[in-house]
Amino acid sequence: MATVLVPLAQGCEELEAVTVIDILRRAKITVVTVGLDDQPVIASREVKLIPDTTLDAVLNDDFDMIVLPGGLPGADNLNADPRIHSLLKKMNADGKFIAAICAAPKILADAGLLKHKRITYYPGALNAIHLALTTPCLGQTVVRDGTIITSRGPGTAMDFALKLVEVLLGEETRRCVEPGLVRTVEASLYS
Repeated sequence: MATVLVPLAQGCEELEAVTVIDILRRAKITVVTVGLDDQPVIASREVKLIPDTTLDAVLNDDFDMIVLPGGLPGADNLNADPRIHSLLKKMNADGKFIAAICAAPKILADAGLLKHKRITYYPGALNAIHLALTTPCLGQTVVRDGTIITSRGPGTAMDFALKLVEVLLGEETRRCVEPGLVRTVEASLYS
């Protein structure tokens, strides 16, 4: 069975984190949430999240994918942790999947993983230095380039999570999970 690591930092975007965790678990993917320390994580809207364990406890474990939630200052807190950069580089070298949403793609940029990659991200989250040698695809909600998967923000979290299910377990599993979410296309209330 597929295993996914989701690091949770103080100030992460809870909608992104919880949506990814929920949908991956609906697909029967093993998701391990970790804190950078042993404290509860207070997310960007003051939701308290209790990680399964600490980052130190799983640094030598094997995962098929790592998913970085965005939000501020959560993405900055992940980015400031050298263990995250080390883990990302190791997973990249091992050909594992690396996913980031919202402001978290800047962590991938700072780790040197976005060169010559097509990406998407929260508008304004990456600067010209981050974007050098990348191909921004801001019109897309989710972009996969090899083992790197990026998405735009809280409003794209469900599409992002479903893409992760598809990447790990295939389109059939995604088709089995998605109906239970009751996603519909409805006319805009503001049209």
